[in-house]
Amino acid sequence: MIGVYLTHPQVLVDASIPVPEWGLSETGRTRLLAIRQRPWVRSLAGVVSSAERKAKEAAAILAEAAGVEFRTAAEMGENDRSATGFLPPPEFEKAADWFFANPQRSFHGWERAVDAQARIVAAFDAALEGWPPERPIAFVGHGAVGTLLKCHLAGLAISRSGDQPPRGGNIFAFRLSDRRLLCDWTPVETFTGEFG
Repeated sequence: MIGVYLTHPQVLVDASIPVPEWGLSETGRTRLLAIRQRPWVRSLAGVVSSAERKAKEAAAILAEAAGVEFRTAAEMGENDRSATGFLPPPEFEKAADWFFANPQRSFHGWERAVDAQARIVAAFDAALEGWPPERPIAFVGHGAVGTLLKCHLAGLAISRSGDQPPRGGNIFAFRLSDRRLLCDWTPVETFTGEFG
């Protein structure tokens, strides 16, 4: 069976409130509502979400479709960027490039990439400890830590080359029995959950 890691899709950007409190935009919500009847969604036996609002809103849609409860894990939160607060998109992209290119260093007080990776990997491992490999599970979180987790599962160095496509709402899948990656980031619209 498979597990998936889903990044929340588009959010309502509001520079006046902390980023962890941003919710899904109508576009982001619509993208997830459109996949509710997919077999891979309906087959989920568990959903684990970051505690940030946008991730919880995305997790709730998947969990409701699967008929399961979702649980949160604060350690799955996005890399801590509170030291700089909101950055306009061009500045944020430059900062993100630096974050991935310098994993052992902090960008103006941000959580270091190596620390964020250790945190998300530990949360992932804890969630899967004792989880039966025949029960599909979804993790719902964020782009940067999702990329750090994917790099870890692939045995690759931290790099932004492994980052998701723009807009969020992307998935990578892994085999539960050995946690081997089964696919790279795939938009939710085209992800089938089928692997030969």
